[in-house]
Amino acid sequence: METIAVAFAMFSAIPVPQPEWNQRNMRYALCAFPLIGVVIGLSWWGWAAVCGLLDFPALLRAAGFCLLPMAITGGIHLDGFADTSDALASCAPPERKQEILKDSHCGAFAVIRLCMYVCGYLGLCGGLRSDRQALLCASAGFVLVRCLSGLSIACFPMAKNTGLAHTFASSADKSRVRVVLAILAVAAAAVMCAADMLCGAAMTLAALVVFANYARTVRKQFGGLSGDLAGWFLQRAEFWMLASLVLCQYGEKSL
Repeated sequence: METIAVAFAMFSAIPVPQPEWNQRNMRYALCAFPLIGVVIGLSWWGWAAVCGLLDFPALLRAAGFCLLPMAITGGIHLDGFADTSDALASCAPPERKQEILKDSHCGAFAVIRLCMYVCGYLGLCGGLRSDRQALLCASAGFVLVRCLSGLSIACFPMAKNTGLAHTFASSADKSRVRVVLAILAVAAAAVMCAADMLCGAAMTLAALVVFANYARTVRKQFGGLSGDLAGWFLQRAEFWMLASLVLCQYGEKSL
């Protein structure tokens, strides 16, 4: 329970008991990271039920789907997305990019990319047909992306020996964490494909393509991983998985 509390305290805004972080309760904290995806998925199911019961307009329904992941995570991953957007837009050497990631100021490119992201995600939520299959795919997608993000922390070289990503990586039993998260990732992908083969396969492919680009970016442009980069990956993967789901829905409808 302390391990789960550590994961939720770090990666969500959900109030939980605050145990003192130590080697014992952080050893498998990354394995509990996907549980936050389960909570987000359940919140989507609940919001869809409320919208259907009260016959909310489509825009309000979309706004709820868009806001719930941000509210549950407290925007921690969006913060990494914004910082990384600034760093990438600088076209600077890896050392300078790392300095930009540590800068607490929000640059112009961070604001621009955040606005683009939220507008695009809101639009995709508005185009989503929130039936049982789609909600199951989306819920499993929130789990899958956190499995991949956790795997990156357990597998990728760190850019520095400080920061939260390094703390979780150095405290983890990496071999077991990798096995657990890999199994959970396969299970999440299987759930998506079982719910809807085309949509599930497309979402899984989108996540893997974004992950491959993420690995290349970490290695070539930053010289190693940081927490901001992990958040940047998570937000981009969620966006493109949702885009794949919506596009497949419209493709199936046209057929």
